Formats: sequence, structure tokens, C-alpha cells
Amino acid sequence: MSLPRVAWIGLGIMGSPMAENLLKAGYPVTGYTLEPHKLDRLAAHGGTPAASVRDAVRGADVVVTMVPADAQVTAVAHGDDGILAHAAPGTLLVDMSSITPRTSAELARAAAERRVRVLDAPVSGGEAGAVEGTLSIMVGGDREDFAAARPLFEALGTTVVHCGPHGAGQTVKAANQLIVAANIQACAEAVVFLEKSGVDLAAALDVLGGGLAASAVLTRKRHNFLTRGFAPGFRIDLHHKDMGIVTAAAREVGAALPLGGVVATLVAAARAQGDGGLDHSALLRGVERLSGLTP
Repeated sequence: MSLPRVAWIGLGIMGSPMAENLLKAGYPVTGYTLEPHKLDRLAAHGGTPAASVRDAVRGADVVVTMVPADAQVTAVAHGDDGILAHAAPGTLLVDMSSITPRTSAELARAAAERRVRVLDAPVSGGEAGAVEGTLSIMVGGDREDFAAARPLFEALGTTVVHCGPHGAGQTVKAANQLIVAANIQACAEAVVFLEKSGVDLAAALDVLGGGLAASAVLTRKRHNFLTRGFAPGFRIDLHHKDMGIVTAAAREVGAALPLGGVVATLVAAARAQGDGGLDHSALLRGVERLSGLTP
């Protein structure tokens, strides 16, 4: 049987390698993004560039969106030129962006009126996970639609879990971003503490990585901490947006986030001090500033 035809909307740091992994797995992919050079990259990997959302969606069995935030998801999904206006009945819309659970649930309701099925399927793993095809994918929506999409997800990630109804994937992603931000902040504080104490940082990170303090964050961001290289794998700007999602969602359900509130403030401070375009491991720069060091 032939694989479903995929329209991919959003070819950024994460979207481009993810679409390329689908192409490697044999999926026919038509892509659309606002950056022409990303369309050239897609074509170089065997994909088909489209001139608009409408052109990308026409004839697709599955539409995947991977865009920065709620506003962009709303823009590409709704309106006369949006996905819902041009997707055929029965099309599966998979939103892999990180947005609010409420927006995901609202999109699913609007899509149902057009007989378009929806899954929210945000991911964790950063650029490296997107390139390697080792993402963790947390999915909300109908279980039958999840089962239909599972082969596609398995071309993109190694941990694929159905988390519940529409919006559940986004809720789990919000929790993920809370944990990641707190972990990065703790690692950053440990790095400054170690260096100011005169300890060999590389040796210290090696031993910490072998004990209970080990984490994917420590492994993935070790090089960044050692070299102070913060080329964006996941920008502070986006993590700031995600911290807003988790704090707002927690407020709606009455969950206290005492540590999360502090970390959200530190992420916002890093952004306000001009670090928004850097990788989120650049939270280290904020700790350095507070410790009297010049990053």
C-alpha cells in the first residue's frame, strides 16, 4: 500500500529535519513555509514546495503543522486560505506545534464541523532529536486517529504515547517544558558554582552525568555549558512562550507552581536582557550576570 500524502506546514529548526525524515521513510511530502530557502532545502531532499497553504493541503491525506505558537496555528488553520477551508473531508490534521491546550481543543471542534480529524502532537527532544528521529511525541485526540497516525510518528520519534483527549498532548508538553526549564536553570547554577569554586568543570559534569543528577538536559547541553556556545536548538523566546502556557494552564486548574513561577521569571529576564534568540541553555548567562561575571 502506498503511504499517505503529507502536507507539511512550517519548516523551521524542527520542522525541516522532521519533514526530511518523513521523506527518508518514503512519505510523499509537499511543504509550505514563509522562508523560500527552506522550500529549496525541502526540494533538495525530494519534497515538493508549495506556494501557499492552500496548494500544500490540496490532495493531502495528512496535514502536519509545526509552527511557533497559537497565533500561527490559528492563522494557517482558519480563514479562506487556511487548512480547514481546503482539506478534504476525512483528512487528518496533526498539529505538532507547542500551543495552549485550549487552542488545541478549539481547533479540534472547528475541524470536526468540516469533517477533518485532529490530533495535537507536540514533541520534545530539540533540534538534535528532530534530526536523529528520536523525538518524544505526546498525543491528544481520538485513539483511532492516533492509531492511524502512529506509523508516521514512528518515522519521527522513538517515544510515541497517546495521552488522552484533545489538548492532552499539549498539557503534557507544558509539563515537559516546566521540567526542562527548571533542569536547565539548575544545571546553569551548578556550572557557575563549580567554576567559581575552582573545580574542573568537564570532570565535574562527567561525574554528575553518571549519578542521580544525570539527565537528558545535562547530556544534550554539556557542550554548550563548556564552550559557552548557544546556537539555537530551542530558543529562549520559544521557551518563554511555553512557560506562559504552563503557568496559565496551571492557574486554570488550580495547580501551584512555586518553582515554575521563579523559573518563568528567569526565562523572561534572559529574554529581556537580549538573549531571546539564543538556545535555552543560555540561561547560564543569567546566572553569570547574577554572580558578577560578564557573559
